[in-house]
Amino acid sequence: MKISFIRYFFRQALTNVSDNRAAHLLGIGTIAIAFLIFNSFILVYININYWADEMGKSLTMTIYFKGQPEEIEVEELKSELINIQGVTINKFVSKEEAIKLLAKELGDKEGFLKGLNENPLPASLEIIFLKADREDPLPYTIKKKLEKMDIVDEVHYSEDWATKIEAIMGAIKLIGSVLGGLLFLATLFIITNTIKLTVFARENEIEILRLVGATNVFIKAPFLIEGSIQGLLGGLLALIILLAGYVTVMIRADFKIGFASLDIVFISPHMAVFLLFISTIIGLLGSSIALGRFFKA
Repeated sequence: MKISFIRYFFRQALTNVSDNRAAHLLGIGTIAIAFLIFNSFILVYININYWADEMGKSLTMTIYFKGQPEEIEVEELKSELINIQGVTINKFVSKEEAIKLLAKELGDKEGFLKGLNENPLPASLEIIFLKADREDPLPYTIKKKLEKMDIVDEVHYSEDWATKIEAIMGAIKLIGSVLGGLLFLATLFIITNTIKLTVFARENEIEILRLVGATNVFIKAPFLIEGSIQGLLGGLLALIILLAGYVTVMIRADFKIGFASLDIVFISPHMAVFLLFISTIIGLLGSSIALGRFFKA
């Protein structure tokens, strides 16, 4: 195909978009909303997957004590644990240190703690399994043994969190698949009907082009480019809105589980390009479906 034809197709498509900007702006806005919802689910999935990977790099176990344990009891427990291959003692947090940490985390709201008659936070000991993997039975054996000790109130193992996260990820995958399919159909419907309106508006022009011998490809090409532009701009607008929301949330919010801060990551450049490609393809497909009713193959 000659370069001059390609230029003509793009120029004609941009002219059509400009002449029918109200319909196209409505279509782009609706597409942006659809992709914003879909991209938000992808962002949530990416972060949950990221947190699961981070947890898997160093499996930890936190031992919560009943009341304030004696120093000798804590040291005996440390000695017993450190003799287990692959186990490293991370830190011991007394009840007093725990309440100070909580007050620091509360910041200006630490006044809520002044009304407490006694310190409700437990002392804790955190250990790390350096070489453990998720199939290793050793941490679970240690957990059961610790839970039977008189001085131990509760034991939390990070693998338990990872298992819960995996269940959440499975639910998000299912919801994302259903939602993605619905948004795909909705976006196709929007673009198809937008292109139909422009085709109806230019029906006489199309008929004249046919009479002078223009091929179907020559007539259809600008409309296909229109749909692609509509899908691309809708997808781009969705990403821009999502990025603005992400930056706002990162500035104003601090995500934590207990005392551990959670890093929130944004969609990678490669994923962003892929999402723009998908939105463009959906726009192209929607135009093709709309034109199929007016042109013979």
